[in-house]
Amino acid sequence: MQEEYVLVSQVYAAKEDMEAADRLIGSYLPFIRSETAKYLKRQLIEENDDELSIAMIAFHEAIRGYAKGRGAFLPFASMLIKSRLTDHMRRERRHRGHVSLDTPLGEDGDTLGMQFPAQGDEQEALVSRDATRAEIEELARQLAYFGVSFTDVAENCPRQKRTLHACHKVMEYAKNDPELLEEFLRTKRFPVTRLSRECHVEKKTLERHRKYLVALLLICTNGYEIIRGHLKHVLKGGADR
Repeated sequence: MQEEYVLVSQVYAAKEDMEAADRLIGSYLPFIRSETAKYLKRQLIEENDDELSIAMIAFHEAIRGYAKGRGAFLPFASMLIKSRLTDHMRRERRHRGHVSLDTPLGEDGDTLGMQFPAQGDEQEALVSRDATRAEIEELARQLAYFGVSFTDVAENCPRQKRTLHACHKVMEYAKNDPELLEEFLRTKRFPVTRLSRECHVEKKTLERHRKYLVALLLICTNGYEIIRGHLKHVLKGGADR
């Protein structure tokens, strides 16, 4: 009981302090690994497993969304990790158009991938994953120059269709204005007042989602072909909310 009380106190502290959140995620990384491996029914290959990253993000989402009335924190975090991993697997199956090689075949834990030798496209998949990781790392470095992290972007993402539409309206205008882009890259400041005036969008809306807009503008105007492809899929899903 005392341990749960201490954990809840740590979770509430992590809601307001990113360093506290990072420490808490680090402390519970074994739990996150265990939940991910349990879901996948296999051992993790951490340098390659996107699923572990998704589980870590889900754990942070659990920190942000937890309230004492939801019961104990760890079961709540476990439920959210499973939910996000399920969403990820469904997206992967839709993209690939076939059953995942990690899909369990039975209660013994064997997967489809265990039944076949490595396929010819394995190297291509590894190259694609390395390219994606390289883009993400480069984007993280560029975002840091603007004082923005991936966590900031996730927390600043519009949740309502109307707000999402307003942000994209601003983005379409901004990315097609060379003078604005030059000033944005030079000053590292997002021109909220100017864009509010030019696009007839409330200034407080742009201020609330400024970090999300910074990331979107960098992605849309600085290459990042792979990330842009994923982004189109995410935004299409978000537009239906």
